Amino acid sequence: MASSKNVLEVGDANFDSEVLKADLPVLVDFGAAWCGPCKALAPIVAKIADENVGKYKVVAIDIDDAPAVAQKYGIRGVPTLIVFKGGEKKNQHVGLTNKDALLKLLDV
Repeated sequence: MASSKNVLEVGDANFDSEVLKADLPVLVDFGAAWCGPCKALAPIVAKIADENVGKYKVVAIDIDDAPAVAQKYGIRGVPTLIVFKGGEKKNQHVGLTNKDALLKLLDV
């Protein structure tokens, strides 16, 4: 799913360590391989990851591979983007969006 070396693939097993315990704000991209809008969003997420190394952490989660995390955060539609900071959910957006809207989402 991830289209950049700066977008980390995360699943149920490592979500807590990679997202909730991260030192930086984390943009979590919940998607699925079969999701068209997710594929359209992936390059935007990758660009944010590439341009903000050290400022934000960006991770991608395939909801089919990480059902426990998807259920815990009530993911009902993809793509869903959630920003975590200090282990807490701060912002959320459901659906396809643009780079500027994502950067505003990250401004927590």
